[in-house]
Amino acid sequence: MPTFQYQSMKSSEAGPATIDAPDRAAAVRALMAKGITPTRVEPVGKKGNGRAASRGASKQSAGLSLRIGNSPMTRSEMASFIGELATAVQAGLPIVPALRTIAGQGRTDAQKKMLDTIIQDVERGRSLADSMRAVGPPFTALVTNLVQAGEVSGRLGEVLGQAAVLLDRDLKLRRALTSAMMYPAILTTFIVIAIVILVTFIVPNIMSSVNLPPDQLPLPTVIVMGVADFIGSYWWLLGLMIAFAMYFYSRAMRTPSSRLKIDRFLVGTPVLGRLLRDIAVARFTRTFGTLAGAGLPVITSLKITKGTLGNRALEGVMDDVCDEVSHGRTISEPLEKSGYFPPLLIQLMNLGEKTGTLDEMLLRAADAFEERTQASVKLFTQVLPPLLIVVLAGVVGFVILAVMLPLIEMQNAIGGA
Repeated sequence: MPTFQYQSMKSSEAGPATIDAPDRAAAVRALMAKGITPTRVEPVGKKGNGRAASRGASKQSAGLSLRIGNSPMTRSEMASFIGELATAVQAGLPIVPALRTIAGQGRTDAQKKMLDTIIQDVERGRSLADSMRAVGPPFTALVTNLVQAGEVSGRLGEVLGQAAVLLDRDLKLRRALTSAMMYPAILTTFIVIAIVILVTFIVPNIMSSVNLPPDQLPLPTVIVMGVADFIGSYWWLLGLMIAFAMYFYSRAMRTPSSRLKIDRFLVGTPVLGRLLRDIAVARFTRTFGTLAGAGLPVITSLKITKGTLGNRALEGVMDDVCDEVSHGRTISEPLEKSGYFPPLLIQLMNLGEKTGTLDEMLLRAADAFEERTQASVKLFTQVLPPLLIVVLAGVVGFVILAVMLPLIEMQNAIGGA
């Protein structure tokens, strides 16, 4: 187990002490439980090098999660920060000392500057939520609204804990999706490279020994040779076509109407569509349940949840839900009409609305739907690679057929002569 050295507010002159813990956040929690307020917690052997260690951790986490805009924190660092803040607040530490403690724990210069700005605003009497909004990224509307709800209700520590769980679950979901897409993407790249090499280099060399007239070549051979000639002569045109396709795709994704059509098509595909729907349902249940449980209004919670779905077709459903709720109707009816959300979720939400326990029902269902998402990710990774291999086998088999047919005809002609 790693060892961490720390200094507390009461014993800064006595030098650092040590504690064993799985990670830095666990070390902070253990110290708080003992009544010790740490001002610095660093891994043993990295004293004085906290900045470099943080930068190394930032680079490592960047490979698994993207930065939120141009913010100084990655998604994983944001989840860790909210978790540490929740631990400090739940232990009874005031906001300003808690933020100062977290700021001194090996943060980068940009993160320390950001936290110093928040601390100064809070010391001037500004709320923590307003101070986070003033900073902007990485503090999204989801985080700031949860913090505001916690401050207004007097349950800041509890709400921060819920926010930490939400961010951590979302981060794990993103990592699982990234891992699921990585292997098929690599496999597809190698398949394309293998086909291009086979058609443009290997086949022409073999076919150079074939002395049959072009009009006597079998159809598969004519097709393969035509593709080889096109790639060899017009490779620049092929590259230009790919570049234009990528440009028009990115432009379509920025156009609301085109993006809606693309997203509707994606959620309707057999394997990928199920994966996208399960991801959206898992995010919806966890996010909406957390926001509703924190005391935020239903309309506000729905609008914030809409921004976490990542699909315009499903976001349109949230707009319909907001319209229905604003007219005094239930949430479950428009969700059921959309056809994107599972019947179990509809029934649970209907029951939760009738009994006044909507947030509890959603949070209970969130674990089940996240497990279902993991199963969908596993299914996606199991189904797609074999399909790609089948495609590769079909292409290679067609190329081999194109090469073998004229050779067989030549052999028959020689034998007949």
